[in-house]
Amino acid sequence: MAVTDEPRAVSVVILKGGVGKSTTSMNLARQLAERGRTLFADLDPNGHATNGLGFTDAYQSDTNLGDVILEGNATPNDIIRETEHDFDLLPSSNTLEDVEKDLAGAMQGSARVKSKIVEPLLGSEYEYMVFDCPAYPGMLNNNALVATGNVMIPIEPGSSAIGGYKRTMERLIEPAREYIDVDVLAIVPNKLEDRIDQRTEDRELLENLNTASYEVNPGQPLPEVVPAFARITAEEFERIDAGECKPPKPGIRHRAALSRSLSAEQPLQDYDPESDQIEYYEELASIVAAGGVER
Repeated sequence: MAVTDEPRAVSVVILKGGVGKSTTSMNLARQLAERGRTLFADLDPNGHATNGLGFTDAYQSDTNLGDVILEGNATPNDIIRETEHDFDLLPSSNTLEDVEKDLAGAMQGSARVKSKIVEPLLGSEYEYMVFDCPAYPGMLNNNALVATGNVMIPIEPGSSAIGGYKRTMERLIEPAREYIDVDVLAIVPNKLEDRIDQRTEDRELLENLNTASYEVNPGQPLPEVVPAFARITAEEFERIDAGECKPPKPGIRHRAALSRSLSAEQPLQDYDPESDQIEYYEELASIVAAGGVER
């Protein structure tokens, strides 16, 4: 994969709810904003991120995303909101489920977000765009993939963790690749809590991600898209098990500040700038800026 530093849009997506997708998206946007002008686009009809940032009025506004990508009687700038966190917000809407249905019958329905939002704004008004996507397959997810061509997939420990990843690949990424190029920039293990020197779900997830042989991108096995903060080789696992080194705490870890920051309608950087997890979101921002994980 060619690694370049250029204006870039990315979709944060997984076909499974409750895995920290909106939290990852919001904090990724916040750290990208340290690098350049950033737009955080909430394509999830439930509007967790929009409401979580305190923009309930925008979520319920009469002028919304449908007016931009369907009717054509509004522009993105008509609905984009400035936040207090250095990035702008393209808010979700309480009518977005209807927009999803209408896109299915629209001409070039999968390319509306690209033509109406990304192409007019990326590289001119914004250096980066982050799309928070629905947890189900459909036209909004298709639009996000066509518009960005890049994805990050958050994943959490648990019996269904790898299943959610595989479902996303089989039902969303691979079908899209029949028509467009889609790069998985990173698989992001998050919401980890337990030790990895014992047989925990955290350990199982990290072993699966770091030892899998199947390709996530053409010619690129899954371990190559695991961020450095979650990369553990088989040899390192052996040293941990032998007690030859202190067990690390890889992945984005569960912290009370993360959940409290959402209640406070703030990204982690603004709620708790001393948090030990901010550096990991900074690393995700570096991956987006570079166009992939650099080894």
